[in-house]
Amino acid sequence: MNRDPRIIVALDFPAEAPAIALAEQLDPQRCRLKVGKELFTRLGPAFVARLQGLGFEIFLDLKFHDIPNTVAAACAAAADLGVWMVNLHASGGRAMMEAARARLAGYERPPRLIGVTVLTSLDGDDLAAIGCPGDPAERVLRLAGLVAEAGLDGIVCSPREAAMVRATRGPGLLLVTPGVRPRSAATGDQKRVMTPSEALAAGADYLVIGRPITAAADPLVALAAIEAETAAPGV
Repeated sequence: MNRDPRIIVALDFPAEAPAIALAEQLDPQRCRLKVGKELFTRLGPAFVARLQGLGFEIFLDLKFHDIPNTVAAACAAAADLGVWMVNLHASGGRAMMEAARARLAGYERPPRLIGVTVLTSLDGDDLAAIGCPGDPAERVLRLAGLVAEAGLDGIVCSPREAAMVRATRGPGLLLVTPGVRPRSAATGDQKRVMTPSEALAAGADYLVIGRPITAAADPLVALAAIEAETAAPGV
């Protein structure tokens, strides 16, 4: 029985009923669940508690980005919900990240705190358009260093940057990678993608996977197929 499943299923639904119906088809011993902005805004902490009642550990994906005290307070609120992981934007700066880390230090079992580097929907042209010219990989590496200096547990990055970050930062940072698609799946709105086995081979610790599981005719079968791929020798 896998007590640290590497697959995080993204519950990107517009309403509670389909999200719960999906969760009830999955196994909390084999995956965790990610709750993002849409569902949390609609349903709030009670929805997180309902998923936890089904046995799932929750990655609260709200990507906090604000002044240090506000972000620290928000991370504490997430910790009070008992979530497994929470994230913030590393581009909010070192002081913001350190404030969040310090606020969580008093918890007996704080959530894992990770910094978002560059969204997987962005490429070099997108970054240039917002005044951040250069290779996305270079920006990821810079922000990963800032996250490490601030004492966070890890980062969110594209699987395409995972090997570079792992080689540079070593095993100390957890790497959480969205933009993971089985070979048979469409890339959707994400531009820097890899297959599950490629992402793990590159050094990812956790894989965030949405539509290849949530839109499958049988989500548990789809999860099992991805598990089989990631269990291949050398992964």
